[in-house]
Parts: sequence; C-alpha cells; structure tokens
Amino acid sequence: MNGAEWKTWMCLICGWVYDEEQGMPEDGIAPGTRWEDVPLNWTCPECGARKDDFEMVVI
Repeated sequence: MNGAEWKTWMCLICGWVYDEEQGMPEDGIAPGTRWEDVPLNWTCPECGARKDDFEMVVI
C-alpha cells in the first residue's frame, strides 16, 4: 500500500458498509480493493443502491 489509509463507504439508503481493507471476496472484489476500483455497475448487496448512493465514513 502506498501509505494511504483504508477507507469505509456507507450506503446512504440502508447503512451497509463497504470496507476497502476487507473487500467482498464472495462477490469477486478482493481484499484491498479501493472504492474507486469497485466496478461502476456494482450495487449494494443489501438494498441494490448504486455506488452514487454511498458516502465515505470514518469508523
């Protein structure tokens, strides 16, 4: 990693959280996948919201 900290992104619709460090291996998103590298057509696994409906949050 290039010194940048891992970030978490929360769905503004349902509150589900994407953690860059954890990724989502069960959905083909490897641990360490940055939010900007998550495919544009990806949707929230809980409610189906688009990436546009997520906001970076500090946990």
